[in-house]
Amino acid sequence: MASHRKARPSGTRVAGIRTPALATAALTSVALLSQTANAAPSAEPRPSIEEVSKKVDDLYHQAETATDKYNATREKTAQQRKRVDTLLDDVARRTDKLNTAREELGSFAAAQYRTGAAAPDTATLLLADNPQDYFDQTQLMSRLTTRQKAAVDDYITEQAATTKKRTEATESLETLTASQKALKTSKAAVQRKLTEARDLLSKLNAEEKARLAAIEKKKQEQAAAKAAELARQQAAAEKAARQQSSSGTASGSASGSSGSSSGSTSGSTSGSTSTDSSKAAQALAFARAQIGKPYVWGATGPDSYDCSGLTQAAWKAAGVSLPRVTYDQVNAGTTVSLADARPGDLVFFYDDISHVGLYIGDGMMIHAPKPGAYVREESIYYDGTSAIHSVVRPG
Repeated sequence: MASHRKARPSGTRVAGIRTPALATAALTSVALLSQTANAAPSAEPRPSIEEVSKKVDDLYHQAETATDKYNATREKTAQQRKRVDTLLDDVARRTDKLNTAREELGSFAAAQYRTGAAAPDTATLLLADNPQDYFDQTQLMSRLTTRQKAAVDDYITEQAATTKKRTEATESLETLTASQKALKTSKAAVQRKLTEARDLLSKLNAEEKARLAAIEKKKQEQAAAKAAELARQQAAAEKAARQQSSSGTASGSASGSSGSSSGSTSGSTSGSTSTDSSKAAQALAFARAQIGKPYVWGATGPDSYDCSGLTQAAWKAAGVSLPRVTYDQVNAGTTVSLADARPGDLVFFYDDISHVGLYIGDGMMIHAPKPGAYVREESIYYDGTSAIHSVVRPG
């Protein structure tokens, strides 16, 4: 007789319990997920020293660009503050004159009331906020004396002028407020970039700092080599120019009147060049005296400087006024080729013209480099040939 017992279902026994294949797979997945969750997350790869160096340089460059915006905004804000103060002073003076004119009109009205010489409409005219409304009434105008008419005219003129100046002052105050907000934003941008750069550097250990210093030293050596090469090229060009000048002088001496005319022109040019060289020497002497002072963004001396603050102060010492920021200074003179650069010329850097130094000759310059550094002499190739934007001769 056949058995009526049901067949035992197939499956895996775990701790005496029959477990279907699906449940087994689920348990396996949970175990794997649990192991994954408990495992320590993989650390982000540490940037190389080369990457840190580039990042820090980029941050300093961005900070310098932001500094130029800050300087320009601060200068604009100062100008707007002066304009607002001037307008407010003007409004105050005009208000006094307006009050004086109103008092004079009041005295006329009072006198006419006392003498009974005026009709009520005349007094109303003299005391009205806007006497012009009554001027079309010819019968009223005929009652005014010449002096009274002049007083009314003065009052109306001052009232219109004062209203106009008050409007200008209000608009200027609004512009000033906007500039002050922009100034605050620019300052925050500079501080943010500098903080980020300092944080990167602070995370380096002693070995990494030594490697970073080695990278900087190699860059300086390469820059010095490029400067020496430019110095040789400039020396060769000057020698050739002197030889050509000597040859031209000898030829001119044998040319009679033509030579006399040439000599006169040459003397005038020489005198102009001598004056320019004297001013450049004064600017350079000032800049050399600042060597060792710290770079501080937004500073114009006398204890610290940013890059354009130094060049502005140097040429000011020579009696030449330069604008405050780099992208204005680049237009404050004659652009010359790098090969023709002379001591005192301004050397600008980067496509956004965010840095400037004072050329001293032989491929070298004096500049305020960046935060954490000091005013120093350095090769104009300190950040590579491609970083040089242009050379400008002030004046």
